[in-house]
Amino acid sequence: MHRRRFLALSFALLAACTPAPEAFHNTDLTGATFGRGFELTDHDGRPRSLADFKGRAVVVFFGYTSCPDICPTTLARLAGVMTALGADAGRVQVLFITLDPERDSSERLKTFVPWFHPSFIGLRGDAGQIKAVTEEFRVFGARRPVDGELGYVIDHSTGAYVYDPAGRLRLYVKDTASVEDIVADIRQLLAH
Repeated sequence: MHRRRFLALSFALLAACTPAPEAFHNTDLTGATFGRGFELTDHDGRPRSLADFKGRAVVVFFGYTSCPDICPTTLARLAGVMTALGADAGRVQVLFITLDPERDSSERLKTFVPWFHPSFIGLRGDAGQIKAVTEEFRVFGARRPVDGELGYVIDHSTGAYVYDPAGRLRLYVKDTASVEDIVADIRQLLAH
């Protein structure tokens, strides 16, 4: 009887000494039932799906190349994340999915997206494919007419989704998240 209590107490003490996993700085989406993937075409014309990037942490961001503020700011922040990750950046893939397939041709995406970081990939599809992927990811995107040369802008969700190397959706990153917090969370995903 004493031996069982001793063993139980020993296991309890060991469990108490095991450090708890560090909490994420960004919103934990572990177990989410949305954002299960996509089938789109990259800026080089190749068909792509989330499974193509298994083994890497994947950051998915929705936007459009004519976006006047949020999209370039977020892509620049993600480029800063890649720089801060150093050698670990090779284990991370940033994907930019256009919400404006009418204007964002493969050529335009190929010029715009890798300008921020050479490893970044732009993805596109026809209007039906983009509608399906925005519904899957619960992303808002609505065209709004404006005066001037552009003719319209797209009001849209501004956060990014982060997958672990096993291909599971794990995080939602707000557009206001710091480079340091994003880097810390990605390093945590890469460590497991």
